[in-house]
Amino acid sequence: MISQKDREILRDLAKRVADIAGLPIMAQRRESWKKHHGLQRVRPMLLVFPERSWIELVPEESLTCRDEAARGYERSLRQKIYYHENIFDDTVIEQTFIVPKAISNTGWGLESQWTASDSAAGAGTFKPVIESQEDLKKLKFPKVIHDEAESMRRLQEAQDLFGDILDVRLKGIRTVSFHMMNIYTHLRGLERVMMDMYEEPEMLHEAMSFLEQGYHKLIDQYVDMNLLSLNDDDAWIYPGGNGYSGELPPAGYDPAHILPRDMWATAEAQELTIVSPEMTYEFAIQYEKRLLERFGISVYGCCEDITRKLNYVFEIANLRQVNISPFADVDKCAENFRKDIIFSWKPHPSALVGDFDEKYIRENIRHALDVTKNLVMEIVLKDTHTCENHPERFTRWTRIAREVIEEYS
Repeated sequence: MISQKDREILRDLAKRVADIAGLPIMAQRRESWKKHHGLQRVRPMLLVFPERSWIELVPEESLTCRDEAARGYERSLRQKIYYHENIFDDTVIEQTFIVPKAISNTGWGLESQWTASDSAAGAGTFKPVIESQEDLKKLKFPKVIHDEAESMRRLQEAQDLFGDILDVRLKGIRTVSFHMMNIYTHLRGLERVMMDMYEEPEMLHEAMSFLEQGYHKLIDQYVDMNLLSLNDDDAWIYPGGNGYSGELPPAGYDPAHILPRDMWATAEAQELTIVSPEMTYEFAIQYEKRLLERFGISVYGCCEDITRKLNYVFEIANLRQVNISPFADVDKCAENFRKDIIFSWKPHPSALVGDFDEKYIRENIRHALDVTKNLVMEIVLKDTHTCENHPERFTRWTRIAREVIEEYS
């Protein structure tokens, strides 16, 4: 049970979040995102995701609740408040408090094997569990499990804590993303997968076909069990974005039974960065394409460099956004980019570590805005593993980005 003292702490934080959510700027940002995702060039939009750096921005020792469950709530609420008070991007703080349903699955039949390092910070040793094509028979399609009792327990707990302050909502699957190559390389091994493209292409195609079927079956189960929830709001759209949209869900949708066509979905193949465009399409994109096109709007890419692969990515029929990683050639991508797709640029997060070079940050952002001036463009700072215990760097980086954006608005 959460103690009375912890309840008071959480309720005070919830009231602060509710106050922030009610500010006019939040409604303005929400509308700007809808226009932006509708391909109107409002201005370059800006998002910042501290990710692993949250432990430096809202450290564990700053939490005041005693109960572990209460600390989880507290962490979430304090992060929302921190965004408003210290990170001045276009994040929308909503008055909703999302309670995720207790959804899991049985996995793919095999699990990756690692031998941990003797050093706490050392690298582990990977052991392949798929040695031959015969081992593919050990793979199984995931079976979805929904613990309805646990879902209701979570909902009741949150409603009891601050249901009179925040709009507590129970939600199912909102983030839909496909990672076939990631799954398979963790079972087969990255080097072996690279060799299989030449020596065992039939085996690799068999594996990708199985994983595609498995993902289709996974989505079908979500539909049959009514576990999908709309993501046209502040839902996290992999690998870094939100889902605000004036197009989703489409007219005539059934709010009591959400379908893939009502939602955003994403895919990536980061492991194939150094692979040719033709082979990336052959062994990844063609499989991902069929999955993505079941959905209303799709996004492609994450940390991989897809500079040379854009033409293949553009074959995805419902594509709305492409992620241009820190490793991509921004100039070439912009030169070959389409105006009916959002150019989601990820600046390098290393700017937050070492010497915080404000001149470089400003010039880097300005250059990206220069070459994308005729495109619908957004800036997303993510993969921020550390700020070296300088939380103020997030604030300063965002202010610099905002200042440069204002020059192009």
